Amino acid sequence: MPAGAALKRPGCAALAVVPRAGRVLLVRRVNPPDAGLWGFPGGRIEWGETAAAAAMRELFEETGVTAVPGPTLQVLDAFDHAPDGRLLHHYLLVPVIGIWRAGEARAADDACDAAWFSLADIAARTGDFSACVAEVARDALAYAAHRSGSADR
Repeated sequence: MPAGAALKRPGCAALAVVPRAGRVLLVRRVNPPDAGLWGFPGGRIEWGETAAAAAMRELFEETGVTAVPGPTLQVLDAFDHAPDGRLLHHYLLVPVIGIWRAGEARAADDACDAAWFSLADIAARTGDFSACVAEVARDALAYAAHRSGSADR
């Protein structure tokens, strides 16, 4: 590495993936890099905080919903590029299943909207979502169906 060059490393963020009644909870982002898009509640993992704790904290801050952390799904790489192709951001995203306990979804913090979406809803509006939302939602709903014996949990 050239002298004086800053060492760049990916950031790490947790996502709260809450399946309930055949739907997953999503928020519409206010801030870049995904401003205006629907994605899972989530944000940066704080120093000394587990991914599960970060996901549940962000879930409550952004939606008012409380959940118990379940398993972690496959870790994702998220890249944000400038129009000229330069890499602006690189995040490792840790999706954590949240088993809903209480609260009705309402937008707060850096979310401007919150709603429950089925896989059909997501498929019908593909351009409205952050990368990998459909894939992660599918995995979460499969987990919920396996856990309960039906897709209604």
